Amino acid sequence: MSTGGKPPAPDPQDFLGLDRELDTDEVTVRDTVRAFARSTLYPHIAEWFDAGTIPEPRTLAKSFGELGLLGMHLEGYGCAGTSAVSYGVACRELEAVDSGIRSFVSVQGSLAMAALYKYGSEEQRQTWLPGMATGDVIGCFGLTEPDAGSDPGSMRTRARRQGSDWIIDGTKMWITNGTVADVAVVWAQTDEGVRGFVVPTDTPGFQANVIRQKLSLRASITAELVLDGVRLPDSARLPEVAGLGAALSCLNEARYGIVWGAAGAARACYAAALDYTGTRVQFGRPIAGFQLTQRRLADMVVDVTHADMTALRIGRLKDAGQCHHNHVSFGKFANVAAAQRVASAARGLHGANGITLEYPVMRHMVNLETVATYEGTEEIHALSVGQAVTGLSSFR
Repeated sequence: MSTGGKPPAPDPQDFLGLDRELDTDEVTVRDTVRAFARSTLYPHIAEWFDAGTIPEPRTLAKSFGELGLLGMHLEGYGCAGTSAVSYGVACRELEAVDSGIRSFVSVQGSLAMAALYKYGSEEQRQTWLPGMATGDVIGCFGLTEPDAGSDPGSMRTRARRQGSDWIIDGTKMWITNGTVADVAVVWAQTDEGVRGFVVPTDTPGFQANVIRQKLSLRASITAELVLDGVRLPDSARLPEVAGLGAALSCLNEARYGIVWGAAGAARACYAAALDYTGTRVQFGRPIAGFQLTQRRLADMVVDVTHADMTALRIGRLKDAGQCHHNHVSFGKFANVAAAQRVASAARGLHGANGITLEYPVMRHMVNLETVATYEGTEEIHALSVGQAVTGLSSFR
């Protein structure tokens, strides 16, 4: 029933008031991560992007550990045990600064730690997870190969038995944190199918090489992993893995973070454009007052709001135990595309200033080129959604 009072005007930064749907714990996570991101990360991110690296990744990992962000959605072993929505909100606030920063947290928590948590032995969990939760130990996840991206089942990395040991040979590509990692979760073909292995990076035969000259995701450490006769005991094998599905389930955890992260990148670009157009004066008035500018801003706020709605809904499904991997594909497919539209429009509204690192929009725009293709390209997720709605698989 209407009380007759005039409703408040929409908040330009949260048009439909979606953040009012967050509970107290989720708001606390949002405010804590946002404050840290703005005070500690944002002042340096342009410099890191320009340099093409994160200068002190171990210091950053420790800071994330102190905030409880590493493996925050896992239970025990020093992990925070938060809700999926809380984890998503953290990813959104981190990627509002930069996709590379969110990737650091996602790879540690949703790939390396999640693989150990879900598929490792209790000894493996006790050995690695507490240190990874605090940031004292950095992990990476070796699945993608130079010739096996969208089709990881065609990987050439091979693990063969030799007595009671395993010998691993192969190459992994595009591995976040690879050169600073203390432990790598590596996936390999065996005579029994795909298996996962926990590889300390000081093991003889293991080498990580920095991938340079990237034009996207520059504030991130990306590596090639080379395994040449790496010998491991059978205790290094993840005992609960029986096929490629285990690796793909870990990817689904990380993709969930991307659903929220893309929403953060979109929101950051929209906020920058709204601020810039409100202060940039041409022809005697702010350019935000022109019709074509307002149309762009209207399109942007719709995309930003849709992305937030999608992320929140999938998060609620995940917390209720009702999130299918097709839901996550829907979210990545929709939200990355929305973020790309917003970033492109924001770049245009900034004019020539939009191509500089003084403003965040071009940095987000090129980062999203990577986000669109890693952990499942746009095409792969479109086909996943297509299979879900038709019941027919177009994959071989």
